[in-house]
Amino acid sequence: MSNTLCVDIGGTGVKLIVVDVDGHQLCERQKLPTPNPATPESILEVIETLTVEVPDFDRISVGFPGVVRDGVIETAANLDQHWPGTNLVERLQNKLGKPVRVANDADVQGFGCVTGHGVEMVLTFGTGMGSALFIDGCLVPNLELAHHVFKKGKTYEDYVGRDALESIDKTRWIQRVKRVIASTKEVWNWDLMHLGGGNTKILKNECFADNIRLHSNKAGVLGGYYLWK
Repeated sequence: MSNTLCVDIGGTGVKLIVVDVDGHQLCERQKLPTPNPATPESILEVIETLTVEVPDFDRISVGFPGVVRDGVIETAANLDQHWPGTNLVERLQNKLGKPVRVANDADVQGFGCVTGHGVEMVLTFGTGMGSALFIDGCLVPNLELAHHVFKKGKTYEDYVGRDALESIDKTRWIQRVKRVIASTKEVWNWDLMHLGGGNTKILKNECFADNIRLHSNKAGVLGGYYLWK
């Protein structure tokens, strides 16, 4: 029997939950605001604080907002500048004394959403924009679409990230999201699009095609279960 602590590190909040051997949650999702500055040390302290009220766990999964390679952080655009080069697996194992696996947060979200059939894309809308691509359930890791130029010198994240949402009305932001979805369809010809992240709630009353699905923000946490599958 192995319970998994699933952690989702975001630019706005740090969230975690414990799931059992079958992926069923054993407690309510715990959350605290992302500290400022969001250094490795401060994030690790928040994670440790959040574990006080959860059931016992045997292993840890982490979704991180940036490129992750072999447990080492390569980019962290929406966190502190000291993250690149940090071995998050090693640091968190030393702090909590449990085995750890770490992946890009959109990749983790995807594990909690995809069907495993055909080309599936995941876009997450929160502080920034996350992206992931799966082919028959196999991940193409670290697809950082957010930082590519999309329109008029703006990156995808500039166009639909939190700062953009706060600078325009929700109706215009929704139209921007739809343009981004259309753009990805032209490039990747995906069969199924999954939309997640905290700001996806703004899209809940929109009519989308049958091959576009909205998911609860909780999927970003629960998807960590699959890092151990």
